[in-house]
Amino acid sequence: MERLPHRWLTALVDALRAASTPASAAADDRDPRELDTAAAQDLLRQVAGFGQPAPLFVITGGDPFQRPDLTDLIAHGRKVGVRVAVSPSGTPTLTDERLRAVHAAGASGLSLRLDGSTAELHDAFRGVPGVFRWTLDAWDTARCLGMKVQINTTVARHNLYDLPDIVRLVAEHGAMLWSAFFLVPTGRGRTLGALTPAEVEDVLNFVHDVGLAVPAKTTEAHHFRRVALQRQVLANSGDDHVAVLGLGPLYRELRKRSAELGLDAGTRRVRRPPPDARRGRPRHRPRQGPL
Repeated sequence: MERLPHRWLTALVDALRAASTPASAAADDRDPRELDTAAAQDLLRQVAGFGQPAPLFVITGGDPFQRPDLTDLIAHGRKVGVRVAVSPSGTPTLTDERLRAVHAAGASGLSLRLDGSTAELHDAFRGVPGVFRWTLDAWDTARCLGMKVQINTTVARHNLYDLPDIVRLVAEHGAMLWSAFFLVPTGRGRTLGALTPAEVEDVLNFVHDVGLAVPAKTTEAHHFRRVALQRQVLANSGDDHVAVLGLGPLYRELRKRSAELGLDAGTRRVRRPPPDARRGRPRHRPRQGPL
């Protein structure tokens, strides 16, 4: 049986504008290769042609909120039977008014980036003061509107020891899913410093652990499946996973901080591939299908 894609991510705004750039100035500086409204609507119809259930269509960028036709595209997707979510950047365009507009147009969810548990860490990584506050405000507004929220965190050297505190924010503000993005060191990402293989193993096991506190998964780390299987086998046999897997000091520190924050108690909700994007839950126990 042929399997259909469950997600379709489309960057309908080519470049990420600086958060201080006025929307009008950004509109004048659009890449001519961006799809216009008619072409974007045609793409949505093509995605609908995959059949039902149609893939989740995620509009990203750049900053999709810079498109004046964003709500029209969301409404068109709903009309042709495609669930549409948006993945905006933390910029001044991320206002309550715009969020209410995309919700009213039929957006099924919102994906936000959180790369630090404090303004100091997050804003420094994103390179723009104020991004942390804009992100938290948009997150809370989306939750009040009943939108599904996914939080994405780039795992990099600047936030390795901050990961438990990021998860604490996810647990406190509420999200249907936390996704740890493992950096692919290309382009500007090369300057951030790649994790060592041992550090990657430590973080993957940490992500598995915090499935007790929040629904969690990884992106660009397909070997998380292997870690989940290893941990299940070791748990069933009663063996010490730290000793057997040779986990290092980073894992021990993350585990210690997680315990201090109370993230080590609860029912495991780790998201393991392959995902079932169609499984539903009530609003306060949202489905775990990723955005």
